[in-house]
Amino acid sequence: MRVAFVLGTSGGGTGAHVAMLAAGLAARAEPAAVFGPARTGRDFRFSDTATFVPVEIADRPRPAQDLRTVTRLRRLLSSGGFDVVHAHGMRAGALTAIALRAQMPRTRLLSTRRHALRARRPALVVTVHNAPVAGGAVGAIYRALELIVARGADSVLCVSADLEARMRAAGARRVSAAVVPAPATGPAPSSASARAAAVSLARGPVVLAVGRLAVQKGLGTLIEAAAHWSDLEPRPQLMIVGEGPLEAELKAQAVSLSVPAEFAGRRTDVPALLASAAVFVLPSNWEGQALILQEALRAGVPIVATRTGGNPALTGEDAALLVLPGDPTQLADAVRAVLSDPALAGRLCKAALDRAQSLPDEDAAVSAALSEYRHVTGRQLPCECSYWPGVRMMPVIASPVKVRTRRPPRRGARAATGTTSSARESGRCRPRAEMRPADSPAPTGPAATPSVTTSPSTSVTTCRRPQPTARRPPG
Repeated sequence: MRVAFVLGTSGGGTGAHVAMLAAGLAARAEPAAVFGPARTGRDFRFSDTATFVPVEIADRPRPAQDLRTVTRLRRLLSSGGFDVVHAHGMRAGALTAIALRAQMPRTRLLSTRRHALRARRPALVVTVHNAPVAGGAVGAIYRALELIVARGADSVLCVSADLEARMRAAGARRVSAAVVPAPATGPAPSSASARAAAVSLARGPVVLAVGRLAVQKGLGTLIEAAAHWSDLEPRPQLMIVGEGPLEAELKAQAVSLSVPAEFAGRRTDVPALLASAAVFVLPSNWEGQALILQEALRAGVPIVATRTGGNPALTGEDAALLVLPGDPTQLADAVRAVLSDPALAGRLCKAALDRAQSLPDEDAAVSAALSEYRHVTGRQLPCECSYWPGVRMMPVIASPVKVRTRRPPRRGARAATGTTSSARESGRCRPRAEMRPADSPAPTGPAATPSVTTSPSTSVTTCRRPQPTARRPPG
């Protein structure tokens, strides 16, 4: 199975997830290609495990560049012989859907179970990684992209339940949960390396936050909350790991509120930092299946996070203290409770480690993706014919040509005339394509025994006669 991944600009979870899927397919001898911005390709080294082709997909609408992107995607996807195109992110998914629609028309489906019976174009799977974080014009554009993806994708995978509800409301034909695990981090860091990682903040307990310095991550709320625990002794030290467009603004906010904070930039020793932290805080306004939250669970560190998106599904109610997003008072009270109550911190550590045991791994994510690819391409077990229960038949490729079908002769009429169903047995005529209840009696006699393999099944599809009968033109 040939798979093509399409993604836009990414500096975190989306790019890491695509890199993990590409590596997993390569390990299973499934060829894959990745189309995305050149910088993203360098950051995640897609060329090590897949064929990487630069395609610039901007993080915001740019009509001229978007038109060039659609044209380039259409050329690449039409010439690559791909079975599945898996786009990641709403903009990448919408541009890919437009490119595929322009590439070739969609064919009608014969199956009510939507097995993606198609003529030539690859099936489209879109993983939605983020929710809209703004209203106004940005929110309106996001809703338009949702409609394009919902109507153009054969399957939509979502990283949280609220995104699944949004895509169903937009009219997506198949919506299910995405599996986005954190990458394996290896053995836990030693206590010596953990102490060395936090040596600059050795004057007090470390309150750690890791994430892109952007509006979605809610780090401004965390800095405001840090001003509320200035009376604690020793005073907690705030450490923020990450880069982003709000770095200067957040530093100025920390200075204005007299909050002792270290902006550590991008670090490669995040596991050691988690091991050294007194509490890990995820103050995001929205998250899906946050990779850093999964890493914190595996590290067994006390967690304070916001009750939004996919956070509650990851932590449950026992492995973290959950607060409302955007509320610095609740956030400060939760951090204060962990720092001042060793028993509570111990319970959170144990619950986090227990919760981490149930998290999916990379192999489970690759297996789930391949299962979805097989579903949308129809590469599965044969389906049961609707006319002969128990008879196994492969799905028929949908044809855009309207066909005329003929009812099978009634049993009484055959007995009266002494005729047989030789036409049907010879393959020139097939039963009418209609659905029959599974519990209704099956036809008997030689006419009811087609020359196909039989085995028990509960799946149902339809069958049709192989050669259409042309209608006679009027007049």
